[in-house]
Amino acid sequence: EVAPTHERYAVRRLPFGRLQDGDVAFFQRLMPGRVVTGEEEAKPFNVDWLKSVRGCSQLVLKPQTTAEVSQVLRYCHERNLAVNPQGGNTGLVGGSVPVFDEIILSTALMNQIISFDKVSGILVCQAGCVLERLSEYLEEQGFIMPLDLGAKGSCHIGGNVATNAGGLRLLRYGSLRGTVLGLEVVLADGSALDCLTSLRKDNTGYDLKQLFIGSEGTLGVITAVSILCPQKPKAVNVAFLGCQSFEKVLETFTTCRAMLGEILSAYEFMDEKCMELVERHLKLSSPVADSPFYVLIETSGSNSTHDEEKLNNFLQQAMASGLVTDGTVATDSKKIKASYLRERITEALTHEGYVYKYDISLPVRKLYDLVTDMRARLGHSAKSVVGYGHLGDGNLHLNVTAESYSHSLLDAIEPFVYEWTARCSGSISAEHGLGFKKKQFIQYSKPREAVVLMQRFKAMLDPKGILNPYKTLPSAP
Repeated sequence: EVAPTHERYAVRRLPFGRLQDGDVAFFQRLMPGRVVTGEEEAKPFNVDWLKSVRGCSQLVLKPQTTAEVSQVLRYCHERNLAVNPQGGNTGLVGGSVPVFDEIILSTALMNQIISFDKVSGILVCQAGCVLERLSEYLEEQGFIMPLDLGAKGSCHIGGNVATNAGGLRLLRYGSLRGTVLGLEVVLADGSALDCLTSLRKDNTGYDLKQLFIGSEGTLGVITAVSILCPQKPKAVNVAFLGCQSFEKVLETFTTCRAMLGEILSAYEFMDEKCMELVERHLKLSSPVADSPFYVLIETSGSNSTHDEEKLNNFLQQAMASGLVTDGTVATDSKKIKASYLRERITEALTHEGYVYKYDISLPVRKLYDLVTDMRARLGHSAKSVVGYGHLGDGNLHLNVTAESYSHSLLDAIEPFVYEWTARCSGSISAEHGLGFKKKQFIQYSKPREAVVLMQRFKAMLDPKGILNPYKTLPSAP
């Protein structure tokens, strides 16, 4: 059973209004049949995907249009009722579930594709579209989404944008800050901000959409997104390699970038402990011989013969120079799916018991040192300490598992992990955001002046603080 979120983190409920019968009646008139009430019915919306935090909201609203979101927020603003915007609820930092009794505003029914332009590759859609559905729709038109995540089957594009989700394609297509062209957002007082432009270039005034990308639902509710989608590569190849040391993983990356150039779309690594867990819990087997480290390389291009030749040349060079001890290249889609073991690590970890998750940006050279140091520090008090991630963009996923949650283990990990990261001028959250669990550690990555400025933006756009309270920013003094 999950502990209520606030008990573990000693947070007090702010003086928001409490839900009355009249409020529920208002929402039921506004959207008949799309209001979920009662403890049991609201339960799935109150617990996060990791089952690590739980709120106690009694009310879930499922608007279908921006106008409905506007009316909901205008009403909540007047009544001083706190609101928790929620997409697919696949977040890993407790940002998508209530802390107390906030009203849950779910985008699940805002799932319409508004338009797609095959010439420019620009997709406009509502925030509740599931990432995988969008991918399937675009693939029929010869395009793909610029982002790909392990949670694609349930995460919503609005949530992806609100958390500035990174994922497996960032190396090739950049972050959402570059591919999102426009947004429609409803502000805390219910006013709708239409910045849903479909232009690649627009240099008129401040770029307001950037404020909402990565704001985790604290500044406004994203209702629609305009996003630039790349053409579907005609040829996708995957190589899965075994390396004897992290030093070799780094050297392989340098060689790989030099030899594969523009077709390199992902460079992921995982340690042997990750592979062990995937094999044990998910019954998947490694396509290469046992190694201390594994590397997954993906190429995407327009000419399969050209790409395969490049990849094979690279592999020969890597094997001949002793960088790689074993490797396999997969071209047909079945093999590609089989070698995307990397995507299933999160799932394998959940079978281990309680998972402490850290998502960190570090200088690439130091990426694995943190895992080694953490192993030495925790010794037998942790079940396993594993490291994997997007080496191409310096993003480490450090995971510590234990039979069950323990306060003393958490104290041994935090703030050590953040202090270590800060010493290397890294970021304590590379792609998961801060949410509820990490907001009090923001100072390890941002100067005090920056945090104060963020708090001022929050106070200006949400003066009553009703949007996703207790998240992302430490409480203003």
